[in-house]
Amino acid sequence: MSALGPRVWLDYDQAQLDACYDQTVWAKNTDQMHRRQASLAAAARKRLGRPERFAYGPGRMEHLDVFRTAHDGAPVFIFVHGGAWKANSSERYAFAAEMFLAAGAHLVLVDFDGVEDTGMHLMPIVDQVRRAVAWVYENAASFGGDRSRIHIGGHSSGAHLTACTLVTNWSEYGVPDTVIAAALCCSGIYDLTPVRLSARSSYVRFDDATVDALSAIRHVERIGMPIVLAYGTDESPEFQRQARDFAAALTAAGKRVQLLAGEGYNHFEIAETLGNPYGLAGRAALEQMHLSPG
Repeated sequence: MSALGPRVWLDYDQAQLDACYDQTVWAKNTDQMHRRQASLAAAARKRLGRPERFAYGPGRMEHLDVFRTAHDGAPVFIFVHGGAWKANSSERYAFAAEMFLAAGAHLVLVDFDGVEDTGMHLMPIVDQVRRAVAWVYENAASFGGDRSRIHIGGHSSGAHLTACTLVTNWSEYGVPDTVIAAALCCSGIYDLTPVRLSARSSYVRFDDATVDALSAIRHVERIGMPIVLAYGTDESPEFQRQARDFAAALTAAGKRVQLLAGEGYNHFEIAETLGNPYGLAGRAALEQMHLSPG
């Protein structure tokens, strides 16, 4: 028994575990960060022009935006946004476009359904992201991309979805298992077991099959590409532990993994480093693609 109530996960009681999976508890500037990133994204779109939008499926949210670099045959960075698996939009992350384009990479922002539109199930969302990756592979040449250099990254629940793409049986999607060259997972969840026990189960259906299939830490043997895992030291202790444990599991399995800790960054602040070639996530993304700041 803890001081506050029965333990439900490690040394956490229910209230503590719920707080660990609610980043607004740990980031008091959440609204400020969202406003700032939206403003930065709007400014980037004004300077660059609106991206090209393509449909990767028939669904209302099954589309992706491509910001093209001036270089032909360039690597492609696919970004998967967060938002607690709820309805959200990738538009706020356009703030990162200028960095990628200046360095010589295309940036693809993927949209997909939230659990409000999937009957509270995660599997359809994972399938959408996987189909988006397959679409990019099949169509990269149409926008000047090199399909042998497709990289993927995500933040928060987007990092969870990204990790799920890394353990995909890609033959089911008609593309090779080498479709993803490398991955960057920032502030993500890689084991759904504690999440299932948290308040997030009020809006997500976590059955045994979902927890097993979509906990990437249980399927590290399927991962062949190099991975960077990043987190902020001012995030909740569970998000920090998730990254450390996933990195340890990958290391034990002989996989290529780098663990980065952003000192003094909370969950939403670290996302903003993706738009800075010298920031934690931005530098990692460019190094994976063997690109220099533009």
